[in-house]
Amino acid sequence: MDIDFDKLIQLQNLDSEIKHNTLFLENIPRLIEDIDKKIQAGSQAVADAKEKLAQNQKRRRDLEGSVKDIKVLIARFKRQLNEVKTNKEYTVFLKEIEESQHKVDGVEEEIISEMLAADDIEEEIKTAALKQSQEHEDLKKDQVMLVGKKREMEAGRDRLIREREDLLPLIPSDQMKLYMSIFNKKNGSALSSVKGDFCALCHVRIRPQMLNEIRDKSKIYLCENCGRILYWAAKPEQKT
Repeated sequence: MDIDFDKLIQLQNLDSEIKHNTLFLENIPRLIEDIDKKIQAGSQAVADAKEKLAQNQKRRRDLEGSVKDIKVLIARFKRQLNEVKTNKEYTVFLKEIEESQHKVDGVEEEIISEMLAADDIEEEIKTAALKQSQEHEDLKKDQVMLVGKKREMEAGRDRLIREREDLLPLIPSDQMKLYMSIFNKKNGSALSSVKGDFCALCHVRIRPQMLNEIRDKSKIYLCENCGRILYWAAKPEQKT
């Protein structure tokens, strides 16, 4: 009985496409989740920069409060200075005033430093917000594209499955059983064409006698090396 290799080849092509579509569809939730993470990362970058500015402003308020407290203390020392009775007391208060003023100078330098840092942070916020806006739009487009592709691939897979179901009754059960056994073992590749004298997939040379019988298509032969169903792929006729 002649073997209808065309139907087996058609079946393998359908199964390969179904597998490809299925793998793609299984991967889409992860791809969408990755996009969500990138969107969240952009939002987090803006939030982190804003938090940095808030901390900067808090430090400045704390430093300004310290300056105010020290200046109150200096004013008190100056009042006491006018009331001292001895040179020793006068010298002590002068030293306290001088040290306190040094503290004021140091803290005010810190305030200036924080103000300069705030300018940089505000620029960081602007940059992060602009980047977030641009990336958010692009990432949302990617998500919409993926959802559309998902619908397209689902429709394609359903069509392929229907074609496969229509094809199955046309393939003898023993051939179908053999095909599925090899298909499952070989990760979705049950057939291999013959190219020259070799199996196209594992590149092992085929014995001449087997090669002739494969050409006749009257019997199923398996590659002696990889175990796949071998079939003769006729060369396309060249146009003259």
